[in-house]
Amino acid sequence: MSDPALGLTMLGLIVVVIIMGFPTAFTLMGLGMFFGFYAFYDPTEHWLDNRVFDLMVQRTYGAMTNDVLISIPLFVLMGYVMERGALVDKMFYSIQLAFSRTPAPLAVATLIVCTFWGIASGLVGAVVVLMGVIAFNPMLRAGYDVKLASGVITAGGTLGILIPPSVMIIVYAAVAGQSVVKLYAAAMFPGFFLALLYLVYILGWAILNPKIAPPLPPEQTRVPVPDWMDKFQNLYSRNMLGGLTAALFRPSPALALEAEGGRLTYLALLRNFGAALVPFAFTAAIFALIWWYAVIHPQAGTANAAPEGLEELGGPSADAAAPVVVGPTTAFYIAFAVIAVLAALVLFRYYRNMTAERLQLIKLLTASVMPLGILTIVVLAVILFGITTATESAAVGAAGAFLLALQARTLNWQRTKEAVFLTAKTTAMVCWLFIGSALFSAVFAILGGQGLLEQWVLSLDITPVQFMILSQAIIFLLGWPLEWTEIIIIFVPIFLPLLQHFNIDPVLWGVLVFVNLQAAFLSPPVAMSAFYLKGVSPSHVTINQIFAGMMPYMLIVILCMVIMYIWPAITLWLPEYLYG
Repeated sequence: MSDPALGLTMLGLIVVVIIMGFPTAFTLMGLGMFFGFYAFYDPTEHWLDNRVFDLMVQRTYGAMTNDVLISIPLFVLMGYVMERGALVDKMFYSIQLAFSRTPAPLAVATLIVCTFWGIASGLVGAVVVLMGVIAFNPMLRAGYDVKLASGVITAGGTLGILIPPSVMIIVYAAVAGQSVVKLYAAAMFPGFFLALLYLVYILGWAILNPKIAPPLPPEQTRVPVPDWMDKFQNLYSRNMLGGLTAALFRPSPALALEAEGGRLTYLALLRNFGAALVPFAFTAAIFALIWWYAVIHPQAGTANAAPEGLEELGGPSADAAAPVVVGPTTAFYIAFAVIAVLAALVLFRYYRNMTAERLQLIKLLTASVMPLGILTIVVLAVILFGITTATESAAVGAAGAFLLALQARTLNWQRTKEAVFLTAKTTAMVCWLFIGSALFSAVFAILGGQGLLEQWVLSLDITPVQFMILSQAIIFLLGWPLEWTEIIIIFVPIFLPLLQHFNIDPVLWGVLVFVNLQAAFLSPPVAMSAFYLKGVSPSHVTINQIFAGMMPYMLIVILCMVIMYIWPAITLWLPEYLYG
């Protein structure tokens, strides 16, 4: 048997052995050592002098010195601390109340919580299990179709591995030699776009067939309002913002009211007034950030340009010191003004009907969603704007997760130990996978398997579009028997050398792979999301029902990939805008 044929035999064996259930990392190392020993074998030398041992040491050292991998344990720790801190219950309850008037409110709330929680944790299994415990039974008790309930949890739970910060993106960056920051920026819009497609599907199905998601009873849609708020409205105004504003200047009647734990205090009035202003403050902060980034930031860049005559002093020219910064166009100012006016009208209508229920809902959302939202935005912003490296932002995220869990008083010493232990276990698994993959791929290339596959693909004389379809189709099919770690670490490196030949951007191709691998969690027989959910579901829910609920989301994944390829700006605009 020729060496290239041996290389292909390696590739086939690894798939068979993994399907049989052997540990992936040590299977990779074992096959790499066995076939590498044969590839380097020289009968004139002692068997201990075989160069495969040197190759293993070199590849292991290369994995140990890969800086990209340092952020993995920190992001994983962040996820496990959030999971062990049990911070999801209040978020699901408040979001369910906020969307109580939409079709299938429990399913919509589940998808939104899965998306936010997935971003914070990045752990598919943890999100699916948590939402299975919190949301699955309430949806079934409310009369929701089993396929709808199981599909939204399994599909929504996989979004965390796609939307940054994601361990999968870090692993791909290490394998492909790409920038983690650029990949994070590229995956941002496709991840949220896929979540939007899921939401459209859920709402459309619920509107066309209301029987799959019956309306909730009134007691599950009513916002609990404290007794003192009803009395407060009678004293001041039915509009809580107006009443709180008046109470700050004329507090005596309000301070006589009985609240939980005693009399109402002036500090409590201030806190409620601040909660009422949260929608306004959030909207103003978004517009201020846009204005700073689009108008003030470019002007500051222009002001910092090198002064005239610097070149004569022996320094670089002004053009070399700072690039020409193009400010916003007239169209930007017009669009900004129009959107600002529309936002002001929406806020005016919202505050005109500021009832006690609406204020209480804002307080619930602020307490449950805002801390996690701020942490997520900070972690992503410091990466995307170049304030910190991916590793430093992971440290910020891990520290923030501890602070949130401690503030909620849900993280004790036992849960902390569990989070640290699971982090060490997951990180060790990823690192061993890298070492095994590095050795396997090196031996595969030495035997000529890589070259043979490249020659075969090039002999097909296909176009870049056809290669894109072929490569993504192969990865899609591999997702049925294999997990994402095995696909990225073993099979993605086979395609990477061919991207340059077909002039395909590795960032675009990589994000398509990320979206494609969503199907790996949703495709039987190794659909891990289904088994995670089955482990916490009632006994009458079968695995086939869960599989049936996941199938439509696989089609949505394919639709998302088609749209991403037709309009690549969905993927490439943000990294090009931020980093040129």
